[in-house]
Amino acid sequence: MEATAELTALGYIGVRSARLDDWGSYATLLLGMQQVDRAGAVLAFRMDDRKQRLIVTSDDGEGLGFLGWEVANAAALDVLAARLDAHGVKVRRARRALADERHVADLIVFQDPAGNRLEVFHGPAVADEPFRPGRPISGFRTGPLGMGHAVLNVKDTEPLLSFYRDLLGFRVSDYALKPYKLYFLHINGRHHSFAIVGSGKQNLHHFMVEVCSLDDVGQGYDLAQLEDGRVAYTLGRHTNDYITSFYSHSPSGFFVEYGWGGRVAPGTWQP
Repeated sequence: MEATAELTALGYIGVRSARLDDWGSYATLLLGMQQVDRAGAVLAFRMDDRKQRLIVTSDDGEGLGFLGWEVANAAALDVLAARLDAHGVKVRRARRALADERHVADLIVFQDPAGNRLEVFHGPAVADEPFRPGRPISGFRTGPLGMGHAVLNVKDTEPLLSFYRDLLGFRVSDYALKPYKLYFLHINGRHHSFAIVGSGKQNLHHFMVEVCSLDDVGQGYDLAQLEDGRVAYTLGRHTNDYITSFYSHSPSGFFVEYGWGGRVAPGTWQP
C-alpha cells in the first residue's frame, strides 16, 4: 500500500566537494545560477526567489551531500516524522543552527536504505532581492515543481523503491526492467523529481535543472562545448518527460542535466 505524500517538491540539493572555485564558475557561468554566499567552506546558489537551492560544502569526497524535500507546513512534517519513526527509521529533529543554515523554519534528518542523507523541511525563506542569474538566461522553471530532479545509482532498487514509494509517498511515473531496473518517481506535476537506477553503483548519477527558454539550453550547450571534456551527453530529447537537454560533467564528477520543455504529469497519470 502506498503512503499519502506529505512531500511537495525537491527544495534543495547539497553537494560535497573540495573544488569550490570550480563549482563557483560552473554553477554561475554555465548553469546561470546566482552565487549568494561563501561563508568559510560553503557555497550557496539561488535559482529563483528562494534564498538558496544548491549548497556546496567542502566535506570529504565528491558527490551527493543531501537531498532537501519540502512539505507544506509543520503539521505535515510531524506526520511524516511519526510515520518514519513507526517504521523503524531513525529520525532526528535538526538543531536551530542547521535550520538557519538551510534558511527554513524547521527540518528533520534521516537516511534512506542506501545511506543517503535526506532532509525534509517546511517554511523556506524568500530572498529580499530579485534573482540575478550568473549569465543572461530567462530564469529557471521551479515554483510548485521544485528545484528539478535527482537521479541516484543504486545497488538494489527494491528496498529503495519501497522506501520512497510506500513510506515517503512518491508515485511511479515510468519504469524499465532491462538492461537494469529503473524507476522514475513524482510528487508533483514534474514528470519525475526523483529516480533510481539499479546499476550496481551507489552515487549521484545526475541532477536536473530546467530553464524557461530553449535558447538558454542552446547557449549553455555552446558554452559547454568551449570547455574540453565538459559535455557528457549531447543535445537530445527524452521520450518519457519530453525534455530537451544536454548533460555536462560537474566539478564533482557526476552529471548535471540542463533542459527545457518538460511535460507536466496529470493527476491521473498511469505508469
